[in-house]
Amino acid sequence: AGLACADQLNKFGHTVTVYERDDRIGGLLMYGIPNMKLDKRTVQRRVDLMAAEGIKFLTNANVGIDPNFSVQSLKARNDAVVLSVGATKPRDLPVPGRQFKGIHFAMEFLSKNTKTLLDDGNGKLRRWDGSYVTAQGKNVVVIGGGDTGCDAIGTSMRHGCKSLVNLELLPLPPNERGVGNEWPQWPRILRVDYGHAEVKAIFGNDPREYSVLTEEFLGDAEGNVVGIRVVLVEWKPKPNGQPGFDMKKIPGSEKIIPADLVILSMGFLGPEPNIVKGFDLEVDARSNIKAPYGKYNTSYEGVFACGDCRRGQSLVVWAINEGRGAAENVSEYVLSKNAASL
Repeated sequence: AGLACADQLNKFGHTVTVYERDDRIGGLLMYGIPNMKLDKRTVQRRVDLMAAEGIKFLTNANVGIDPNFSVQSLKARNDAVVLSVGATKPRDLPVPGRQFKGIHFAMEFLSKNTKTLLDDGNGKLRRWDGSYVTAQGKNVVVIGGGDTGCDAIGTSMRHGCKSLVNLELLPLPPNERGVGNEWPQWPRILRVDYGHAEVKAIFGNDPREYSVLTEEFLGDAEGNVVGIRVVLVEWKPKPNGQPGFDMKKIPGSEKIIPADLVILSMGFLGPEPNIVKGFDLEVDARSNIKAPYGKYNTSYEGVFACGDCRRGQSLVVWAINEGRGAAENVSEYVLSKNAASL
């Protein structure tokens, strides 16, 4: 969203500066999506073109944290500020044993892996030195699904994991659309992505186990995770025609799954709070920055929001759409503001 917005604003004739807290420009495209899905040379080529067209990029600029890049100074230096900070606050799993070493959020696992590959520049992971999270030779359990979970599976396979299990709390989806899931709704059906296919090709089975509730992480005397105690659940419609389902544990279904590495991929809870609190922005019921689609203006004068931080975790195509839409509104705002001051 941020790059799409910057590109459009630059084409409109505005002076544009992109502030990036990481050491490379690109955000999710650079560090969140693994190399096997998106070659980083493609991302860098676009960034280089944008820089050649006049856009200024500042890396290691942690806005709202680094005193050199406070939200107040950012607003004072610019006629408008566009927030496209993503929805990067991960959903945690606060069950007993969460403190054990070897339990990581998926984005930490993925971003450190990609950064190590890019830093070395030869397309191969160096011998493990603590700079990234390794799955080599480990029993890996990925909790949660979606694109991020699948990327964690695919990356673990490339590391050379010993085994891989993917736990899903929800029930197994049907092979075809069910009642109440007619077109034009998104089809809630069983899909096989590249990570699942790779596990089946190597280990002989689909890694996903459905209707599984994690109850406790188990650890050894050194504080390392060694397993997960889980129980099967069943989902039944709420009584008396109420909407939704009730979840109930199945007695006698408890088991322990070996795990030397646990990767949490259960979605995100909106943007991180430092910038939101710095501007004292209004948020919606899902903790996303409150800004109307098609206008993108926040509750703070001259501050706009677009992409995942506004709509919630979504697709790259939506980020591009929102970035370009926000650019039009920002341009209108700046031009009218400058005209009023003449």
